[in-house]
Amino acid sequence: MRMRSSLRYRIFRSLVAAAGLLLAPVFALAQQAAPLKPAPRAADGHPDLSGVWNTAGGIASVFQTQKKDGSISIKGGDQFNIFTSKRPAGPPRAGAQNVPSYKREFVEKVKYLIDNESKMDQVFYCGKPGVPRIGAPRKIIQTTREVTLLYEDMSGDSYRVIPTDGRPHRANADPSYNGDSVGHWEGDALVVEAVNFVEDTWFGEKGYFHSDAMKVTERFTRDADGLLYQVTVDDPKVLTEPWNMNPRKLQLADEPLEESPRCAEQDGNRLLNSDHHQQR
Repeated sequence: MRMRSSLRYRIFRSLVAAAGLLLAPVFALAQQAAPLKPAPRAADGHPDLSGVWNTAGGIASVFQTQKKDGSISIKGGDQFNIFTSKRPAGPPRAGAQNVPSYKREFVEKVKYLIDNESKMDQVFYCGKPGVPRIGAPRKIIQTTREVTLLYEDMSGDSYRVIPTDGRPHRANADPSYNGDSVGHWEGDALVVEAVNFVEDTWFGEKGYFHSDAMKVTERFTRDADGLLYQVTVDDPKVLTEPWNMNPRKLQLADEPLEESPRCAEQDGNRLLNSDHHQQR
């Protein structure tokens, strides 16, 4: 049976993220210069989000961009200083670190989790990443009543079924890794709101813990060139203000989804220090 080491997998993910930061200025300029094209639409008139998406190629935009009709305004790369409750002065800079703004009483906890990531991060030991850390879906199946999101992840191939017919959040649902999600359309954007998460996941790789009050809002905006994926994390118990993840622009892919290999941790006993990111 095939097995994949989580450390090697995370190294690959880091290289992809680094490539995204390097290409971000080019991506942003292309967004501003490219002419608008109509989005494909489903039978009910909403944009058709269905398809297989190349999530590994999603690039973070760190510039403000806007469609000519004014319908979308993106501010990527909002900078937060984890050791203060204020944003640094000045406009966003290409490649600037985008970190959440935690309340002062939780700053040391975040630092501890970062410094001991190889021991504290459950994803490193095949744990479920949760939302939004799992990233954008690899495949979307859209109907008039619901949207199904399919993922490929080393912890297991996950899925989310999101009603879009006006149903509220389930009142008696147990907390879960992916939360309880409902969706609605705001113009041509599908907005998904997820709540009721378990507390033992991080919403970002560097120790970004959350409380049971976390709410994740995802926006999916389709055009002829791809799918824009935006995320806002709001947790009033631990954050001073909502955190906006750098947007990703996804492209349609031809390759089918594949069953992920069994996740088997083989690198933990080889680590030389607690912060495994410094050993890459």
